[in-house]
Amino acid sequence: MKEKPFLTPKQQKVLDFIRKRVGERLPPTIREIGEELGFKSTGTVRDYLKALMQKGLVKRMNNKSRGIELTDRATFKIPIIGTINAGKPNLAYEEIQGYVDADDLFLGRLGFDDVFALRVKGDSMIDAGILDGDIAIIKKRPSADNNDVVAALLENNEVTLKRLRSKAGKFHLEAANANYAPIFEEFKVIGKLITVIRKY
Repeated sequence: MKEKPFLTPKQQKVLDFIRKRVGERLPPTIREIGEELGFKSTGTVRDYLKALMQKGLVKRMNNKSRGIELTDRATFKIPIIGTINAGKPNLAYEEIQGYVDADDLFLGRLGFDDVFALRVKGDSMIDAGILDGDIAIIKKRPSADNNDVVAALLENNEVTLKRLRSKAGKFHLEAANANYAPIFEEFKVIGKLITVIRKY
């Protein structure tokens, strides 16, 4: 996975604005960046662009007012590292199968090391609106709250996507489909579901 370059808060704001405008298919001009971020001179904007270029995040096409482009390094893509069963638990192999472009998601300040994606397999979470073939975006974390949907590591390194439930102070995993029994065996939370992507 690509290392995330260090950016100052102002550099991050400039990059975020460029990402937003590139996503709208209208790269910003130097003047528009200045107006958006309150810079009084275009020279200040040029300094920020130079810093982002040195960090390998943007490039500029000369003699073109909307010639600012994002490099591959600036495109935040979440790796799809395997499949996760939303049926009977099964192995999820950490083998990158593609990427999800995070520019289309509202993930706030999450970084490259904070999230991963898994392709859902099975129907045990259909009543939660999670279907076979969906891409589950998981925030890495070792714990979650009651009722959160989590990626859980079971014994023998099996991974499953289920709802975390608490009963008498003890947590178990529950499907969102009446055809599946709750899982009471030992497990470890490896992440919390933050969104699902479905392509039609």
